[in-house]
Amino acid sequence: MLVTALAMKSLRFADRPIDPTAANGALIRRLLAFSWQHRRGCVKVLTLQATILALTMLAMALAGLGIDEMRHAADASAKPPRWPLHFQPPASWTPMHQLTLIALLVLGAAILRAAFDYSYRVALNQLVQAEIVVQLRGEIYDKLQRLSFRFFDANASSSIINRVTSDVQSVRMFVDQVLMQGVVMLLSLGAYLAYMLNLHVTLTFACLATTPLLWLVSKHFARIVRPAYRRNRELVDQMIQRVTENFRGMQVVKAFAREQDQIEKFRASNALVRTQKSWMFQRISVFTPLIGFFSQVNIVILLGYGGYLVIKGEFPLGAGLLAFAGLLQQFATQISNSATIVNSMQESLAGAGRVFQVLDQPIEIVNDPDPLWLPRVWGRVTFERVCFEHGNEAVLQDIDFEVQCGQRVAIIGATGSGKSSLLSLVPRFYDPTSGRVLIDGIDIRKLELASARRNVGLVFQENFLFSTTVAANIAFGQPEASRADVENAGRIAAAHDFIVDLPNGYDTILGEAGAGLSGGQRQRLAIARAVLLDPAILVLDDPTAAIDPETEHEIIAALDLAMAGRTTFIVASRMSVLRRADWAVVLDRGRVAQMGRHDELLATPGYYRDMARLQAEEIAP
Repeated sequence: MLVTALAMKSLRFADRPIDPTAANGALIRRLLAFSWQHRRGCVKVLTLQATILALTMLAMALAGLGIDEMRHAADASAKPPRWPLHFQPPASWTPMHQLTLIALLVLGAAILRAAFDYSYRVALNQLVQAEIVVQLRGEIYDKLQRLSFRFFDANASSSIINRVTSDVQSVRMFVDQVLMQGVVMLLSLGAYLAYMLNLHVTLTFACLATTPLLWLVSKHFARIVRPAYRRNRELVDQMIQRVTENFRGMQVVKAFAREQDQIEKFRASNALVRTQKSWMFQRISVFTPLIGFFSQVNIVILLGYGGYLVIKGEFPLGAGLLAFAGLLQQFATQISNSATIVNSMQESLAGAGRVFQVLDQPIEIVNDPDPLWLPRVWGRVTFERVCFEHGNEAVLQDIDFEVQCGQRVAIIGATGSGKSSLLSLVPRFYDPTSGRVLIDGIDIRKLELASARRNVGLVFQENFLFSTTVAANIAFGQPEASRADVENAGRIAAAHDFIVDLPNGYDTILGEAGAGLSGGQRQRLAIARAVLLDPAILVLDDPTAAIDPETEHEIIAALDLAMAGRTTFIVASRMSVLRRADWAVVLDRGRVAQMGRHDELLATPGYYRDMARLQAEEIAP
């Protein structure tokens, strides 16, 4: 009830999630700063890629040299080839000796290139998958643990899961497919351009005349697809949310025979993702061939103008035209890769913005600069003129009362009266907008957060159990607890008897969310988990609301043991539970409407007496 009520209010009143549509420049600078943290790995990858580039260019140069050597051997009137680095083969060498040397050099370059390519791929995968992805997932998960409930109220669980998984890969994509490939592309284009200019300046400018058009097309494509990638993330979030809600609500779906309806809704959601993806693929399918077309135009120019120079004898065939063709083809390949890089950049920016949205979220509930650590409090809780706003709505106003050590106070009121919000202030899930909540006379904001929460035991209406052993679930808040302490907590919660009847007793592994246990059994395990900490303060959020009368008797017996000697806040609607409180606070629209003992409130007109009469009439024959 506590968590559910706050979540429902947040859906209505919480601030909208931050729009992760930061300007491209700011987001790219943020990603570059992140990449700088891994500069050693990046430099290693780029060095290997530069070596591969040099070996590729060497192989092309040697291939051109071999063709010119064969041409000179076939036609002595042709110009002799010019060997690189001013090397001249011995005069005694025959053309076959020279061709053999060239072939061996090409083979050696190919072997070295393969070895460096292997090292490059290993280093790249190590950088992006073993370092960047692992680091980012850890940072996001760490941040999620420290964010307040406001963030989780305002963001669907499917969206959060998507950020930890696929959106993290978007940052990896920026480093791998944008930054690394972009630098490689620039290095390659620079090297190829320098080589071509060295061969023939005019031919180089003629063949690269279409390059400005490529830039204009890429800029236009980026402007079109970035909003589409953001929209795609939203649609995938919605689809995942539909799947998770369906799984969690499968009992309701089957109870109302709505399976086909759910199937149709998922198909519709899936179709939206497919349609939107198809729209993007159509644009990519136009952009990529268009880039390739411009690149092939350059080859046409080379064949026309370059062939003319060869025929006139102003440009060698092998080391000139054929080497130039190879360089231009590689240049065209890199230009074509720009389409992939631009596409990857837009996709990575869409996901990276969502990742940084989480990492940049402010942590609302923080420790005081000089916090007080209290391993054990007495349990006196005071509300001093407490006001609390959730979103733009005043949820609690001028709450002012004190609960003495060991007292049991019931918090009652109609739906939306502020009961859950009041309880959420005790373990400091939220801070009051104004006023103070004190424990033993100390403002709870002055206490070290962990120590404050370890002194508060919580039992919700619907309690979550982890897919681990019964003992681990009970000891969740105190994993170092001994087996004897765990079993003692089980006895206090009246859970020991059914636990020992499980297949492996306390070592029985529970199914997801405690599947296989009854509601009363799950509730008693939650009580055991709370009392194992031996908290001075116990918060019970309607623990008997969803159980039958027979189970209620067992739960109440467990609660009586759990509440003994502890300051207890009880939210309940059943008089069988409310009578166990020393006194009660009645809330109405966030204000204290009534306050007093059970018999006093029964004698006073108001919500408490009306509720008691209605329950009495229901029980009466």
